[in-house]
This record gives sequence, C-alpha cells and structure tokens, in this order.
Amino acid sequence: MAKFPFYQIDAFADRPFTGNPAAVCLLESWPDDGLLQQIAAENNLAETAFTVPLAEGFEIRWFTPTVEVDLCGHATLAAARALREAQRVSDGLIRFETLAAGPLTVRAEAEMLWLNFPSRPPRPVEPPTGLAEALGVTPRGTHRARDLIVELASENEVRDLQPDTARLRALEEFAVCVTARGSRHDCVSRFFAPRQGIDEDPVTGSSFCSLAPFWSERLGRPELTARQLSLRGGEITCRVQGDRVEIGGRTNIVITGTFYRPDEP
Repeated sequence: MAKFPFYQIDAFADRPFTGNPAAVCLLESWPDDGLLQQIAAENNLAETAFTVPLAEGFEIRWFTPTVEVDLCGHATLAAARALREAQRVSDGLIRFETLAAGPLTVRAEAEMLWLNFPSRPPRPVEPPTGLAEALGVTPRGTHRARDLIVELASENEVRDLQPDTARLRALEEFAVCVTARGSRHDCVSRFFAPRQGIDEDPVTGSSFCSLAPFWSERLGRPELTARQLSLRGGEITCRVQGDRVEIGGRTNIVITGTFYRPDEP
C-alpha cells in the first residue's frame, strides 16, 4: 500500500472556511493518469493539485472530480503552501512546470502568496445562442479567452444571479465567468464550469489571467483588487505585468494527513 502527504487548504481566504478549498497531494513520481483522476474524484473538491519534484522545482497537474485542466490558480496557491509547510522548498520562490501553461512561479511576500501566470486577454465576441436564457439576464458585453467573460451591469446583478446550470452546461464553453465593476473592489465576479464538473467555483485564480487585463485596460491601471461573490467568497489582488499576471492571496491549512492508495501492478 503506497502513501503520500495530503493537505486540504483554503486558498484566497483570509480565514478558514472561506475562499476555495483545494486538495494537494505531494507525490514522488507520476502514477497512471486514471489513478490521479480517481483520487481527485475521491477528494470531491473543485480541484486536486498533484506535484512531483524535478531537479529544479516541481511539476504540477490539476484535476477536477471529472477532468484534468490546463491551469488552476487556487490549487497552485494551495500547492505552494503545502510545499512550504512540508519544508520541500528552501527559499521564497517556488517554480512549477506544467503540461500546457508553461512555467509558473509562486513567491511569498509577508502573508501573501503571489502566482505568476500567463496573461490571457479576452477578445470581444458575439454572445453565444442561449447565453441570456442560461443566465437569466442580458449581458452588457461578452469576451472570450479560455473562458467566456460576460460583463454585467452591476455588482448586485452578479451577486443575485441564479443561472440555469443545465443550460450553461449545454453551451460549448469551457466556463462562463460573469463580472462587473465593484463597489468596494475594482471588480467582482462569479465562475461557472458545469462542463468541467464544477457548477460554481468558489474562487477562481486562473480566471484573473483574463479578468486582470480586461479590467486593467478599462480602469487604466495595472493593480486591481477583486472579490469573487460565491457563497464562500474570496479576496484577490492582481498586478498586470506585460504578458504575465501576478495573482495574490492568502491561504489557510484546514486538513493534513496521509493518502493511501493501492500499489500499482
């Protein structure tokens, strides 16, 4: 019976039981992909991050309960916290290699951890057929990068949104992210990815690869504050730096332990 360290960490959370919970599994080598997916399904969180050490840094992969994804912010933040807690790193900068998103780093700055992710500015598009019916509101504008970015008229409209999950799932979009100008924050958002097994994600770090350049251009400055208006809620700070985006947040460890899995043949 093989075993490895396991953490559950609330990311983009200034206190426990807020933000976005992620599972983190610290592996020594990669098992079969099917087993990784089974572990993520067993954890039944929006994301499980898996890391394997390299000569310099770590390789990282992310799985929802149903699919592997190309990039995940909150689980990367959680993985960095877990590696620091397990004393697997010796300085304030952690380097990650990925399958599809290129090299990523996470650095510590006081109580904050800062992701350095690729910028993915969204481009204007026509709203897909059925979007307004799925959301129950008429968008002010629609843009697309990996996610469909839907601008709404106000923070209250984002907060009060009650989308039809079945209709959202029928849209051929990786995810739908709704956003608006905030009252206390520069922008607010919510994130729906039912096609990826996530009806609503509590706090979505990777969405700010697109939201940060989107709002930075409109507001005319590179640094932004944001809040994701899910039930748990979460605080995000962003800095647009050319073709990269820094995404900052706090983390709280809520569970540590050992994950057991059958030995592979």
